[in-house]
Amino acid sequence: MNKNQRENIALITGASAGIGLELTRKLLSEDWQVIALNRSDFPTDDLRIQEAVKSGWLRIYKTADLTDYASLRRPLEEIKEKEQRIDILFNNAGGSFSELSYSKQGREKHYELLTVVPYIILMELKELIISGRLKTVINTSSSALKFTKEFNIEILEQPKTFRKLLGPYATSKLALSLWTQAIASQLAKDDIKIRSVDPGSNNTLRKGKKSGLPIFVKPLMKLFFSPPTHGAGKLYEGALGEYRNETGVFLLKGQVTEIKFKDQARNVLERINMIYEHEFLQRIF
Repeated sequence: MNKNQRENIALITGASAGIGLELTRKLLSEDWQVIALNRSDFPTDDLRIQEAVKSGWLRIYKTADLTDYASLRRPLEEIKEKEQRIDILFNNAGGSFSELSYSKQGREKHYELLTVVPYIILMELKELIISGRLKTVINTSSSALKFTKEFNIEILEQPKTFRKLLGPYATSKLALSLWTQAIASQLAKDDIKIRSVDPGSNNTLRKGKKSGLPIFVKPLMKLFFSPPTHGAGKLYEGALGEYRNETGVFLLKGQVTEIKFKDQARNVLERINMIYEHEFLQRIF
């Protein structure tokens, strides 16, 4: 990899489909190297992707389940062993579930996947980010967080009710943006900047995959939502655009936007850090 040291390197989670795939394509077209942390495979008929894999410009690390700490730990260890630096970390992997479900660690699955896992990935790969040149972290959030009316740790971990999109999904995205805000000053000591970004409304529906979207949203998505290239562009701008020197902020429609429940930001950060230290690091699962 020494001959490629002059090139920028991004790590993208959930890089093989939807917004993550389009972001991967965009960065490769601009001569970035991409490290992909995925659960699913890249399209086999995409020649540019397959050529990038063969050349080593796109390097893939697989996990069966991002929310299963035993499964997540293996590729993270492999990345730390094989990679030399990360210029931008795009914590992009996500999803919305059609019913209330729980991770192997016993927490609501949206919260585990959308809030806790991005923190674990950041903490595990922090030294590679410090070794990078751009030292930037972009967490994919959502405008759905605006609709959250009640918020606390108990609701996040063990919700009493379930509502598609505007329930655990929205509160988990809010929690992600809250800890992004809370951790900014801590990361600044290592010159790392972190932002959460809404990629906008994108048509990311995939055939044969259960959706956590309300029934009325699906036809609207097909008719009116932007293609995933739009979301990829928003994440790209969030990383390298106008606000590249800002940290801790939430970007909505390309602008710094205030988020609700800011008084809970420190509580969220302390809780997920406790999960990281007492569960992930101690390998109790």
